[in-house]
Amino acid sequence: MPKPVVPEDRRRRRRPTKGGTVLSEQLIVETALRMLREHGSAGLTARRLGLALDADPSTLYRYFRGMDDLTLAIGDALIGQALRGWRPTGEWREDLRTVGLRIHAAYVAHPQAALLTANRVTGRASELAADEAVLDVLRTAGFPVPDTVRIYHAFIDQTLAFAALDAASLTLPSAALRADEDMWRSTYARLPRTTHPRIAEAAPLLATRMVTSAYPTALEMLLDSAGARLEELRD
Repeated sequence: MPKPVVPEDRRRRRRPTKGGTVLSEQLIVETALRMLREHGSAGLTARRLGLALDADPSTLYRYFRGMDDLTLAIGDALIGQALRGWRPTGEWREDLRTVGLRIHAAYVAHPQAALLTANRVTGRASELAADEAVLDVLRTAGFPVPDTVRIYHAFIDQTLAFAALDAASLTLPSAALRADEDMWRSTYARLPRTTHPRIAEAAPLLATRMVTSAYPTALEMLLDSAGARLEELRD
């Protein structure tokens, strides 16, 4: 059975580690993010995290029920970073665009963590705040509850799906990433019109666009669809 997490007030009375560091949930999560960035998910273990914090690995279980609980905290931290400093403007389209781009950027800034957490539901404070904010933006704009939930579902899944896709590219070895990007110029751009007419005519644009994230475009398409639905409701 998982060990019970020690209440916050009891954690604060813990003595510093051998190196003089006072542990906290935030410090553990920040250290885990650094380890993921440097070593990937395979390098994130309780033993290695304990070494990085100069603490006995068992100490981590005073803060988290296990490594999966830590994973959820990491995902929630990324959402918290995305929302930090954001305030709704009252313009629903601009607010959704800003939130979406912020969440996507926060995950892509930590690609290893994104792959580990983008498909998880944390149920923690930052995730709940983001969900409440998006739902409130849509309801305040005038969408009925069923439309609000439908758009929210598409919005958040699209954002996280593109974050995971773009993060996966960033975690490739640099040589593999360059090879993938060069494929649009070395192979697609050279296909003859006689066999692949549509690829041939679009090749210059494909070579430019396909090496960038499609998330901003997809987000605008979703907002266009939501805007059209709102106009229908107002007619």
